[in-house]
Amino acid sequence: MSNKDAVPDVATAAVLVRSEGVPGDAQLIRGYDFENGVDYNALLSTYINTGFQATSFGRAVDIINKMRAWRLSDEPVADNDCEEDRDLEYRKGVKCKIFLGYTSNLISSGIRETIKYLVKNSMVDVLVSTAGGVEEDFIKCLAPTYLGDFTLEGRALRSKGLNRIGNLIVPKDNYCKFEDWIVPILDQMLKEQKEDGTVWTPSKVIHRLGKEINHPDSVYYWAYKNNIPVYCPAITDGSLGDMLYFHSYRSPGLVIDVVQDIRAMNTEAVRAKKSGVIILGGGLVKHHICNANLMRNGADYAVFVNTAQEFDGSDAGARPDEAVSWGKIKADAESVKVYAEASLVFPLLVAQTFAKTN
Repeated sequence: MSNKDAVPDVATAAVLVRSEGVPGDAQLIRGYDFENGVDYNALLSTYINTGFQATSFGRAVDIINKMRAWRLSDEPVADNDCEEDRDLEYRKGVKCKIFLGYTSNLISSGIRETIKYLVKNSMVDVLVSTAGGVEEDFIKCLAPTYLGDFTLEGRALRSKGLNRIGNLIVPKDNYCKFEDWIVPILDQMLKEQKEDGTVWTPSKVIHRLGKEINHPDSVYYWAYKNNIPVYCPAITDGSLGDMLYFHSYRSPGLVIDVVQDIRAMNTEAVRAKKSGVIILGGGLVKHHICNANLMRNGADYAVFVNTAQEFDGSDAGARPDEAVSWGKIKADAESVKVYAEASLVFPLLVAQTFAKTN
């Protein structure tokens, strides 16, 4: 055979490259076998070895379960531990403090019920959301949100007094009902400020509103009942802000102090023996939780769930490793970002973690 009929050496060398040995503990890629029937627990358990975002989901399950399982008694007693911290029974009762953050659209959606489950059962310790993530919970106690479509025309909806949140529809009347409900409460809060010297903060306002709504469907009713703090540094950025704006004309003088809350929020992190963060979405809630954990040199566990990419330099898009550079997540922390839309993923995460071991 002439040389022109032989495979060129350069092609052989390029394609048939010899592999180095694979480590013996390397995980094999293998998905769920539906020949075994439909078993959702078994299906989700295979995600860790499926690859791509399924593997990220599997890692998130592992990290959340580690957050939940950790106890101070797992750690050796430190030389600088106080007398109480040295007591074994006390150490067995000290858990990882879990911060849960979520954007307002998730409360507008059915994820509200998943969050309510966690709060009702005291499975998380600190909540952080936006103004919309607070007000929409109360509004849904007063009137329902409906399923619509992403393609509904804005002009037509506006003429009918209907607001669109993605493929959800909220009638304008819902916000009128919200105003009717909240204005008397704001009046009473102003009265208590003037007569009793009450200093209102966003978290105290939310605590009070959770008490006043007195509704078992409400996330913040259960936060009030279980004394779980809710921080909302941008409390004026939504319908709550609209109500405060109008109230400032009708009955001027109500003051909401954000400085007390930033001290309280940062103290939550500083005093945590172990800190875990679960953040759904990005923006304010993601940064507020991570920045509080900077005060303790970083969180010990972190799970991010969002669809944002990092190429634009946004905080929402940043991977956990960027937070490590700032000291917001510890260098040796267990962390993962799941690139996925939270309404798809979060109920499954809860099913494999909090709900499974409740």
